[in-house]
Amino acid sequence: MKQSVIGTKTMVVSPHYLASMAGSRILQQGGNAFDAAVAISACLAVVYPHMTGIGGDSFWLCYSSKDRNVRAYNASGRAGSKVTIDTYAGESVIPFRGVRSAITVPGMVDGWDAVLREYGRLTLAEVLEPAISYAADGFPMTKDQHAHTLNNFALLSGTPYTSGIYTPGQRVPEPGERFVQSDLASSLRDIAAHGRESFYTGKLAQAITGFLEQSGGLLTADDFAAHRGNWVTPVSTTYRGYTVYQMPPNSQGFVGLMALNILEQVDLKSFENGSYEYYHLLVEALKRSFQDRNEVLSDPDFCRIPLDKLLDKDYAREMFGEISMESALAPAVSKPMGSDTAYAAVVDEEGNAVSFIQSLYFEYGSGVVAGNTGILLQNRGSFFSLDPEHVNCLQPNKRSFHTLMPALACKDGKPAILYGTQGGEGQPQTQTAIITRMIDYGMHPQEAVNEPRFVWGRTWGNDSQELKLEGRVDQRVAKRLAAAGHDVKIVNDFDGIMGHAHAIRIDDSGFLYGGFDPRSDGLSIGW
Repeated sequence: MKQSVIGTKTMVVSPHYLASMAGSRILQQGGNAFDAAVAISACLAVVYPHMTGIGGDSFWLCYSSKDRNVRAYNASGRAGSKVTIDTYAGESVIPFRGVRSAITVPGMVDGWDAVLREYGRLTLAEVLEPAISYAADGFPMTKDQHAHTLNNFALLSGTPYTSGIYTPGQRVPEPGERFVQSDLASSLRDIAAHGRESFYTGKLAQAITGFLEQSGGLLTADDFAAHRGNWVTPVSTTYRGYTVYQMPPNSQGFVGLMALNILEQVDLKSFENGSYEYYHLLVEALKRSFQDRNEVLSDPDFCRIPLDKLLDKDYAREMFGEISMESALAPAVSKPMGSDTAYAAVVDEEGNAVSFIQSLYFEYGSGVVAGNTGILLQNRGSFFSLDPEHVNCLQPNKRSFHTLMPALACKDGKPAILYGTQGGEGQPQTQTAIITRMIDYGMHPQEAVNEPRFVWGRTWGNDSQELKLEGRVDQRVAKRLAAAGHDVKIVNDFDGIMGHAHAIRIDDSGFLYGGFDPRSDGLSIGW
């Protein structure tokens, strides 16, 4: 079993080894954590195209050692100004795939620009260089990308422009085969030369919106030109001496904080890690938190979200009182959620830290590549409800309920743990498992990530209320969970359905421990 990498000055973790190497390279070239993070983000958009891309969104938690505070950047897009519930008259849901699912402006490129302008040391062209190289010259197809391409072959091979890139000659490239994205390389070069304006008002904006207009799409040039992400204040709570930060709504980040507030009511260390009590308490705390999330989460510009109540410690005590140690709560029914996502984190030798996450929503997003740009468009907007009474109902210029939630925990005012994962509704679940294993059980990141995991409910686009447990969970524990009313299903020992989680921990001596998920193609690099 892999052990945590330990660095004395820097640490990079990501779900793809080439992206981790790109971030490390930028640090060695004199860039800081923010430069490295954007380089990693761009590389993931190239080498992990089934999980993320520049046609998607991102969220950033940034700690500046100079300012000594944590700030958040919301780089998620809004629905088009002409997209309404009436647009889908006669349909019960927004399509999950195709051009009519691509109804929110991609926010990622704006996020790169914002982070570099605020904190970066290098130019956008310098940090995009590794991504451009991998797109133009190619990289070895991973087993993970190969498997996801096979699973989505009908969509990819049947969609113009998309098919020529991802299923050339109506076949799936083999693992280890060189995978080249020439059109995407050209788009990245244009962004490197002309900045964010290329994507929102310039050449690429014209190409994307022109394609959408010809293809029956719903986003316009005005929608792209109007897009701006924004710096926001993170939401936070305390947990056993740590201050834990998450993205505010429209992110579901507060769910992870609610679960920690509930779990703080009990001494987890009094139960063995991996015991029935451990899994049952985590699942029940999360299910109870999901109940509130489902009622209130959407764009806070369009609805009131009572965070003061939801994150109140007294309220957590009330919720804890609703949990029985012997039986499972009735499930909080959620809409099935997509989960193609990539999480990464960086800490540099100055103490700057970035915890960030990005996504196209479903695997390969909408499945639509915008003409000759090589850019896959996200389908995040398909999560909007068409029920006008629903809190997350579709409205023009509205941001959707977002599953993405990078996390960062500080101790004594400085970053101590950076952590996150892919996995839709699984994100707060896996995060809670990782942070409790590190804080309550004293594990280093790699140990915490390696441990058997669980995921409950409707994620990966599935309609299910199962409690999925990896096969390494003690069978006696699994049987007791089933007897308590959990709908237990045993999956593989290291199952991809658990997501790809990564973490960095900074100890009291300043050493940096990195952990990447063995379920991914990732890598931790520190020195």
